[in-house]
Amino acid sequence: MIIAPSLLAADFTRLGKEAARAQKAGADWLHLDIMDGQFVPNISFGPAVVAAVRPHAKKLFFDVHLMCSKPEILLEPFVKAGADQIIVHVELGERVAPLLWKIRALGKKVGLAINPPTSIAEVQPFLGKIDLLLVMTVNPGFGGQSFIHECLPKIQQADAWRRAKKLNYRLEVDGGINHQTVAECARAGADTFVAGTALFSQRNMSVAIRKMRQIAHENDPGLADLQM
Repeated sequence: MIIAPSLLAADFTRLGKEAARAQKAGADWLHLDIMDGQFVPNISFGPAVVAAVRPHAKKLFFDVHLMCSKPEILLEPFVKAGADQIIVHVELGERVAPLLWKIRALGKKVGLAINPPTSIAEVQPFLGKIDLLLVMTVNPGFGGQSFIHECLPKIQQADAWRRAKKLNYRLEVDGGINHQTVAECARAGADTFVAGTALFSQRNMSVAIRKMRQIAHENDPGLADLQM
């Protein structure tokens, strides 16, 4: 189970220290939401900020989520900034396949994201080409939103396809993830959990991460199968 604190929920006046705090607290990944004000109605930060944060969290896997209308112009800058994985959106349509190819060609892990209103069937043609599928459990653009429970069947379907096709992509969820919803997502098949407010708002982040990881593990359907 991967726990990935989202830097979007950190104190923006001390991003380097916040990234270091996440690393010290035992996070597996650092999730970086990149918003351009066009694909989503908000702006976050760009490659220069990611490059500045990178030295403060050298051990963390940088999971870069591009919520951008023109991700093709951002791939190389984020690779140079220190991204380990780059996620683009299936809603980009015919541009998805070449984007996935370009990320792979740059030597990075390949991720694909899907928004709540989009049919899960849209990701099916790409499942053999990705390392991670991100199911958004809020409408992207702002942190601190409430979890959309209607997204759970999407997670279940993505997990079912993964098992049926014997694929190895990680199944990530992002949006309203806390100690309650992480259990629901884990039971549905998710194995990678992005949490912002639920982690960065805690004085003792290490305790919060350990608890979230434990809850996810306890609700892992694969573990339940082994115990039967």
